[in-house]
Amino acid sequence: MSRSLGHRAPLLWIVLPFIGGLAAAKVGVTLTPPLLLALALPCVGIALWSAARAPRLWMAMIGAGMLLAGVAAYGLHRVRLPAWDTLPAREAKLSLRVDRVFVSADAKRASGLATVRRSDTHLTELAGQRLYFSLTLRKDEAPPIRSAEIAAVGVLVTLPRNPPADTFDGYLAGAGMNFRLTRGRVLDEEQPAHAYYRFCARAAAWCHATLGRGIAEKRPELAGLLRAMMLGATHELSDEQHALFMQSGTMHLFAISGLNIGVIAAAIHGLLLLVRLPAWARFALGAAVLWLFVDITGASPSAVRAFAMAVCLQAAFVLRRPGNPVSALVASALAVLLIAPLQVFSASFLMSYTIVAALLVLGLPLSDAWLTRWAPWRDLPKVAWRWWQHGLDQAWRAGLAAIAIGVATTLVSLLTSVQFFRLLTPGALIANLALIPAAMVATLGGFASLLCGLVGFGPGASLCNHAAALVLLAIEALVRFGVQVPGAFLSARFAAPWVGPAALALLLATLLGGYALRWQPRTGGWWPPFAVAGLTLLFGMKFSG
Repeated sequence: MSRSLGHRAPLLWIVLPFIGGLAAAKVGVTLTPPLLLALALPCVGIALWSAARAPRLWMAMIGAGMLLAGVAAYGLHRVRLPAWDTLPAREAKLSLRVDRVFVSADAKRASGLATVRRSDTHLTELAGQRLYFSLTLRKDEAPPIRSAEIAAVGVLVTLPRNPPADTFDGYLAGAGMNFRLTRGRVLDEEQPAHAYYRFCARAAAWCHATLGRGIAEKRPELAGLLRAMMLGATHELSDEQHALFMQSGTMHLFAISGLNIGVIAAAIHGLLLLVRLPAWARFALGAAVLWLFVDITGASPSAVRAFAMAVCLQAAFVLRRPGNPVSALVASALAVLLIAPLQVFSASFLMSYTIVAALLVLGLPLSDAWLTRWAPWRDLPKVAWRWWQHGLDQAWRAGLAAIAIGVATTLVSLLTSVQFFRLLTPGALIANLALIPAAMVATLGGFASLLCGLVGFGPGASLCNHAAALVLLAIEALVRFGVQVPGAFLSARFAAPWVGPAALALLLATLLGGYALRWQPRTGGWWPPFAVAGLTLLFGMKFSG
């Protein structure tokens, strides 16, 4: 039996209905949150009572309760003001608490997300609303820092209720925003940022400088790639670089996400092993250091999700539970949804969790099945193998595992790239097989550079930056060559807006169903997910000019 099968994730009974409720509310199912919660609580109570008595009743009640809770959560986190839907844009003076700042290459502008603290007397209903702000800075004026409270004036525009998912308005709606404050300017800083966030801002500037040491002067484009990979500073990529990585399906390498955070978490864990602390102390200290790094980089949602995944997986080892990456993935998703449920509509959330889910429930079992079927020298005992046979066996196993994982994750990325980026990237599988290991090496080089800078070893930081830059130079050259291959990428879109979300939901259902049934041939074997992706692209997609 495959070692990758048999993992259980009971929290799916909470997560999936909760997501279903959020989706239902988004498409128009609206009831007042207090009423929904009043209906949800008895359902959950009945579920708890029937857990050991009537399993079928438990499943029905917990599903109904979490579905209602999801609808209520949407209403609580996306507090729409219906009266504003028909009002024109207007000038407004607001007091804002800055929640997130988007780093920009334009030093004259600042943008980010904020919460309205106070407003003019005729706009009091805006208090508590979250919005996107875009400000023009005066000469020598620094951008605001997270947690600061500023007085700003600008043009207030209402966001549509359900903007297209592949637009910036769609991203803002997924983050819980209802308004944009555009053409704004800062009038006053009413309260400075907290000392911790000022420290994070200084640390981010230090990381930026350290990762450019020795290479920023001569090869600024490579320094930009390294900073993008380590700090999520994608604004440092040129328009050409951005287009290249989007077209090749490898833009995820330059975002603070699962790959980058996973490599850094492993590096921190490896360093702490040298200190020989107790397991719980290593876990606590490692989680704290990893969170500090995430917060210094701006605590983007993708980085926070990757942090949650890493911590849940490490917690299983500390608690001496059997390694269950599927359960850890679901636990991290639940934690994220409880804090920020509207993230479920963002491209990064869907891509992060569905791709990792495909890796765990399809990629790893498929790899084990291939290795069982095509094991080299299966009739010869391993004790009789020569050294070169052991080497070829390890290479064969690593290669098959990489291909199986790549095939599984590509099923998801093909659909999501069309849905969110209007690009079909058939070449992404081969590109990622070659570039993900290289990106891991570059990330380790960047991490080593920061460590050298932290202990004051400047030449070591410069050396590590040069090593990472060489890897990044090779990555860019391979991507530049790959996108020139005919058919490597195509402009495409789905025939109707509902096709992408429906196909992704159906693909996830076949992945989870196949895993639960152990991919038995009598239930379709490995083919249902491939059929869903293939039929969607064949009949539900249109190519653009």
